[in-house]
Amino acid sequence: MNAAIPLPRIAVVGVSSLIGAAVIDELRARKIAMAELHALDDERNVGTPVSDEEAKLTVGDVAAFDFSRVDLAFFCGRAALSERYAQAAAKHAWVIDGSAAFRTRADVPLVAADVNPNVLDSVGPRGLIALPGSASVALATVLAPLHRLAGLARVDVATYQAVSGSGRGAMDELAGETVAMLSGKKARGRAFGRQIAFNVIPQVDTLEADGVSREERRLWEETRRVLNLPDLRLNATAVRVPVFFGHSLAVHAAFERAIGVEEALYVLQRGSGLSVIDPESIAEFPTPATLAMEPDQVYVGRIRADLTRDRGLNFWVVADNVRKCAAHNAVSVAQILVNRSQ
Repeated sequence: MNAAIPLPRIAVVGVSSLIGAAVIDELRARKIAMAELHALDDERNVGTPVSDEEAKLTVGDVAAFDFSRVDLAFFCGRAALSERYAQAAAKHAWVIDGSAAFRTRADVPLVAADVNPNVLDSVGPRGLIALPGSASVALATVLAPLHRLAGLARVDVATYQAVSGSGRGAMDELAGETVAMLSGKKARGRAFGRQIAFNVIPQVDTLEADGVSREERRLWEETRRVLNLPDLRLNATAVRVPVFFGHSLAVHAAFERAIGVEEALYVLQRGSGLSVIDPESIAEFPTPATLAMEPDQVYVGRIRADLTRDRGLNFWVVADNVRKCAAHNAVSVAQILVNRSQ
């Protein structure tokens, strides 16, 4: 009789963040069997209780934690936290990092579980795995089946990104500004350098010398890499909007061969991690306030021919940036690694 395979010992680093809390929820929702669960963060959050219905956890100090005690670690907080501790942890365990700290490193796999899980084949019993940003995950998830069908030639995308992409403080600011302005007061505009309530800001992250924002550059670099299309012409504009959860993307894609709406619907309906709102649906199209909050799916709608070019499609994409594109992706990657080892 084979010896029982030990259950994984898991740590969640940055557990006080929105994504850290969502990873805990995702582990519980999927009923992931584990031997231990450690909730970790920096010293500012040590000792605070963790919202977890199945265990009474308090936050431990990541600086004092011995990562040889775990088999798997999710890094969910700021890039600075990952830069300080993730590589040392990866000497003992699989480290799944959701920050931007290691996404550009060629020696670190960049994985969207619904798009390129095959790159995990090269990962051994421990090591570092990076996750793309939420907008990149949503975009690549929709583009992948369309590329297999007709070959992508060019993509133009505008993203409309929820404030939760900047953390709890940004959400609190949107709520506070909204109340203040409805009460006849002025917005403070601290989180984004200007008012976000009742406003749209055509800048996500800092602008670089060439006028491109860091988020726009990340979006095209990460999407190219996940799709394994290093030469894909991808043009992006990233916009912050006064929405709490759910990134939205307006996508214009050109292909190497002609592609019809019916063909596109057929392959998208069979795509991994996708839910299609077709033109005949009573739902009409996805929005952040409705379908984006449903778990486990990237939603695509408003699929139509681009009337300005022969081999083009336009469509609208919505996904929960914290749950689907971050926490769900992280736990999916973990499941692939754990299942492979058993």
